[in-house]
Amino acid sequence: MKRMLSFIITVVVLTGVMGFTTPGLLDKVRLGLDLKGGFEILYHAEPMDTGGTLTRASLQKTAESLEKRANALGTSEPEVTTEGTDRIRLKIAGVTDEAEVRKKMKEPAVLTFRSVADGDAPGVFSKIELVGSDFVEGAADVQRDNLNRPEISISIKDKDKFAEITERLLGKQLAIYLDETLLSDPPYVRAVLTDGKASISGGYTLDEAREIADTINLGALPLKLTEKYSQSVGATLGKQSLDQTVKAGIVGSLIILVFMMFMYRLPGVLASFALILHTWLLILVFVIADFTLTLPGIAAFILGIGMAVDANIITNERIREEMRSGKSILSSVKAGNKTSFRTVMDANVTTIIVAAVMFAFGTGAVKGFALILIVEIVLSIVTNLYFAHWLLTVLVKAGALKKPKQFGVKESDISAL
Repeated sequence: MKRMLSFIITVVVLTGVMGFTTPGLLDKVRLGLDLKGGFEILYHAEPMDTGGTLTRASLQKTAESLEKRANALGTSEPEVTTEGTDRIRLKIAGVTDEAEVRKKMKEPAVLTFRSVADGDAPGVFSKIELVGSDFVEGAADVQRDNLNRPEISISIKDKDKFAEITERLLGKQLAIYLDETLLSDPPYVRAVLTDGKASISGGYTLDEAREIADTINLGALPLKLTEKYSQSVGATLGKQSLDQTVKAGIVGSLIILVFMMFMYRLPGVLASFALILHTWLLILVFVIADFTLTLPGIAAFILGIGMAVDANIITNERIREEMRSGKSILSSVKAGNKTSFRTVMDANVTTIIVAAVMFAFGTGAVKGFALILIVEIVLSIVTNLYFAHWLLTVLVKAGALKKPKQFGVKESDISAL
C-alpha cells in the first residue's frame, strides 16, 4: 500500500507541476535568429596599426564594445561571442536596417580625452587632446589612493606631449569619451605631469573605475574588423521554421508515445511519462541556463529524444526476454533493468564523449548542438533509466503488475522452466 501511495503521489505531483508551469516556461525560452528572425555577422579581427599584436584581451574587449554598439542601436538582446583567436560573431534580432548595422559595427571604438574649446557650451568638450593610440598598451589599471578610494593609473607614450597638455589644462577638466559617449564626470588636471604617468580619480566606485580602465585599454588596442560571413533571417521565415518544427515534433512524439503504449502496455505508459518528464526538464534547463534555442539545437533535442526512446525500448525488450525464459515478473524486471542499464549507459557515454569533442573543437552552431545533446543525454539517464526503472519496480512490488500480458508477452511465448 505504501509503495502504491508513493507512486501515485509522485506521478500526480509531477503531472501537476508540469501542467501548471509548461506554458510559462515555453514563453521564456529564448529563440535564435533562425527561429525568431534577425541578422548575424562573423568578423575577422586584426590590429589597426601595422606591426601591432592581437591578444585575447583585445579581442574580448572589442567584442564588449560591439555589444555596447548593438545595444545603442536599439536591437533586442544582442549576442556577441569570440571564436578562436581572431574572430567575433555578432547575432542581433529585430534588425530593420542591415546596412546601418554593418557600418556601425565594423568601426573601431574611438577613445578620446577632450578639453573645452573656445565657444563650447557648458558641459561640452569638443577639443581632442589624446586618442587611444597615445596610451601605452594595457597600461590602464585600477589602484587605491591614500584614503583607499579607487583610482585609475595610466601611461602615455609621448611624455612631452602629455606634459604640455597637463600644463595648459592645469586646474581644468579633461573629459573621457568612447565614440561620442561621455564615460564619467570629467576629472580635473591637478598637476603638471612630466613622466607620462597619471592617476584619474573622481569618486568612482570600484566597478566604475574598472570599466574606465578597461575602456582606456581597449582604446589603446583598436582592432580592424573585416566581415567574413553574414546571414539574414526574416521574422516571417523564422516563425514559419519554428511553427513547422514544433508541429513535426508534436506529431512525431505522439506517434512514439502511442507506439510504446501499444507495444509494452503499462510499462510503455510509464516510459512515455518518463519521456514527457525528460522533455519538461530540458525546457526548464533552457530557461534557467538562458540557452538560446536554434534549429541545430532542435536537431539535438530530437536526437536526444530518439536515444531516450531507444533506452526505454531496450529496457522493455530485455524484461520481455527474461519473462519468455520463464522467470517471475519481479525477477524479469530486475534482470531486465540490470542488463539494459549497462547497454544504454555504454551508448550514452560514448555519445557524450563525441559531443564533448564537438563542443571543444567546434564553433557556433556546432557547439550549441553538442551542448544541448550532452544535456539531453544526462537528463535521459536520470529520467529514462533511474526514474523509469524506479516507477516500474514500485508497481511490480506493489502488485499492480502481476501478469506477463501486462508487459505485452503472450502466455504461449513463455518457456517452461
